[in-house]
Amino acid sequence: MQLQRLTLTNFKNIPEAHLELSGKVNCLVGNNGMGKSNLLDAIYTLSFCKSFTGVADKLLITRGETFAMLKADYLRKGIDENLLLALGGRRKTLKRGGKEYGRLSAHIGSFPLVMIAPRDIDLIRESGEERRRWMDMVISQTSPLYLDALIRYNSALEQRNRMLRDGIVDATLYEVVEDIMGASADTIQTERAAWTLRLSSLFSRYYEAIAGPGETVSLTFRSHLSDGQSLRAHLDSARRHDEIVKHTSVGPHRDDIEMLIDEMPVRRTGSEGQCKTFTIALRLAQYDFLSRATGMKPLLLLDDIFDKLDARRVERIMELVASDEFGQIFITDTNRKHLDEIIARTGGEDFCIWRVDSGRFIKADKDPEA
Repeated sequence: MQLQRLTLTNFKNIPEAHLELSGKVNCLVGNNGMGKSNLLDAIYTLSFCKSFTGVADKLLITRGETFAMLKADYLRKGIDENLLLALGGRRKTLKRGGKEYGRLSAHIGSFPLVMIAPRDIDLIRESGEERRRWMDMVISQTSPLYLDALIRYNSALEQRNRMLRDGIVDATLYEVVEDIMGASADTIQTERAAWTLRLSSLFSRYYEAIAGPGETVSLTFRSHLSDGQSLRAHLDSARRHDEIVKHTSVGPHRDDIEMLIDEMPVRRTGSEGQCKTFTIALRLAQYDFLSRATGMKPLLLLDDIFDKLDARRVERIMELVASDEFGQIFITDTNRKHLDEIIARTGGEDFCIWRVDSGRFIKADKDPEA
C-alpha cells in the first residue's frame, strides 16, 4: 500500500499543505516543534480516525479555526483509493471514495499503518492500560470479530460499573450484563493470547537484529482467564469485593503483557538504549504481523527514533527498514545525516525530502551538498 498524495487544511500547526509523495522514502527534516510529527499524526489519523497522541478531536484543529480537513490518495492492492476526513461541527466524518462510513469502526484495518515514536516508551513504563490499548489497536486491524467483541465487552463493562456505583444488588440484573461480558471475553482472551504468542517470536528476531546476540527478551500474556475458569465464575467470586470498591476488578480489562529482558522486567532493569531497542523491535514485529495478516505492506512512520541509541544499533535499524520487507516509509529527524544514510541504503532515486518550518513544507534538493 502507498500514500500518493496528502492535503491538509487547519490540522494542528499546519494551515495548508499539499505533498506529492514518494512510493518508498519520504523524509521530513527540521527543528523540533515545526510540524514534522504533526504531519505523521495526520497520516495516522486517516488510518485510525483518531490522533496517535490520544488528544480530543477539537485539539487537532488549528487554533482559531472551526474545522480541519485531511485528504489522501492511496494505491491499495493495485487500486486507487481516496479518503476525506473532516473534523469540526457536531461530529467527524470520514468518506472513502466519496461514500461516508456508517460506523468509523468499519474503517479500522483497511489502511494498515505502524508508527514508531518517542512516546512508545509508555508501552514499557506505564500501566497495563497502555499495553491493552496497543493489543486492541493491532488485533482490531486484522479481526473484525475481535473489534466487535471488544466494543460489546466495554459497553457491558461500563454498564456493570455503573450498577456497582449506584449500589444495585439485584443478581438477575448482573447476570444479564455478565452474560454479554462473558461471551465477549472468550473471544478477546483467545485472540490476545494467540496474538502475543505469534508476536513474541517475531519480536525476539527483530530485537536480536538490532541489539545483536547476548540479550534474551520475551513477551508473556497475563489474564485472569488463563486459569481455565469462565469470566462469569470470576465475576461471581469478586461480586462482594466489587460492590465495596465500586468497580469491576476482574476481566479482560485487567489483562497485561509481561515484558522481560534477561528474565527481568525491562521497565525496571533496562537501560535507556535497551528500552528504546525493545520498543522499536515491538513496532517492527507489529509491522511484520500486520503485513502477513493483511497481505499489504503497512505504511511505516518513524518519528525521531534515533535518540538514545548507539551508532551500531542505529546502523542495524537503518539496514532493516531499508530492506524489501518494508514498503513506504515516512521518517522525521532534526539532522539530515540519518535521512541521507537511509536513502542511500534503499539504492534508488525514489525518495522525497521536505524541510519543515512553522507548519510549512518546502521540497528540498535531493543532493545534500546542493
